Amino acid sequence: MPRSVNNVASRARRKRVMAMAKGYFGRRKNVWTVAKNAVEKGLQYAYRDRRNKKRTFRALWIARINAGARINGISYSQLMGKLHANNVELNRKVLADLAMNHPEAFKAVVDKVK
Repeated sequence: MPRSVNNVASRARRKRVMAMAKGYFGRRKNVWTVAKNAVEKGLQYAYRDRRNKKRTFRALWIARINAGARINGISYSQLMGKLHANNVELNRKVLADLAMNHPEAFKAVVDKVK
């Protein structure tokens, strides 16, 4: 009895990986073994960097809040401490946006907690 191979599923799997490799440079886009490795590595980087993106944005927001706070004569840590003490529930993303795009509103928040 001949060996049964599910060629439909194998072809579909390869086709899906090759579609993900579209746009890669050189053999990474059209040679199966190279493309498979490149796609796997790319997916690992994507998984890792979805987490790193959160860290990066938090650091950016903190830098922006600190810059805005120092213009108004207070440090970042003092500002955050006073915000929590006064139960002002604005997160860092919103505070950073206020500091960058609406400095008068940010100044009002700083003056409220000073």
